[in-house]
Amino acid sequence: MRVLVTRPAAQASEWVQRLRAAGLQAEALPLIDIVPTADTAALAAAWAALPAQAMVVFVSPNAAACFFAAKPEALRWPAGVLAASPGPGTTQALRALGVPAIVEPAADAPQFDSEALWQQLSGRDWAGQRVLVVRGAGGRDWLAERLRERGAVLSFVAAYDRVAPQLSPAQQTLLDAALQQPRQHLWFFSSSEAITHLAALAPQAEWSQASAVATHPRIAETARSLGLGRVIEARPSVDAVIACIQSIES
Repeated sequence: MRVLVTRPAAQASEWVQRLRAAGLQAEALPLIDIVPTADTAALAAAWAALPAQAMVVFVSPNAAACFFAAKPEALRWPAGVLAASPGPGTTQALRALGVPAIVEPAADAPQFDSEALWQQLSGRDWAGQRVLVVRGAGGRDWLAERLRERGAVLSFVAAYDRVAPQLSPAQQTLLDAALQQPRQHLWFFSSSEAITHLAALAPQAEWSQASAVATHPRIAETARSLGLGRVIEARPSVDAVIACIQSIES
């Protein structure tokens, strides 16, 4: 069974390497393209105001990468400003970028998402604290709402846009093979938006014979609504996803 990794290209490549190292047949089929925002002035302003923030929340590795790609040459990450990450991928990206203080969900959290991050933040006093959320255009506001309820002063900056992919000829061939031989392929979804884009790319597809691994209940629900015959949920860690796939193949 060939595993189709649907994350954006950079993360898909990393996952493919890890899955192949575990002996799985995996291919990247990114179903979301990441485009840096054209509003460079907003990013420059966010960097200039960074020392006034108590915390900066990065919603994804792409948020971290695109925000730091826009960093003015003379500026550095200010001492004392906390970074918040919803999971290991974002934490790894932030550490590679030199961010020293990062809060993230517990390693054994059932999910790596805003809710799990809030478990680590909810015990702090946020009254009057300034928090910047770095995200894609139109991102989810659940964590921001919780912080605002506790008195935090929120601001937002969109570092990138998520757009539907333009498949290369090789990627289109891979998609065609998956549609023609659904039982020989396993979709790996880590985003509901990727599933929406897949539906648009193959509007006439019959999904009842297809199978998927999804890393969150909301994503699994979206996959089932598309009509996939088998959708299995897995924790969004590499080891958990590998174990899930191996159990399906055995």
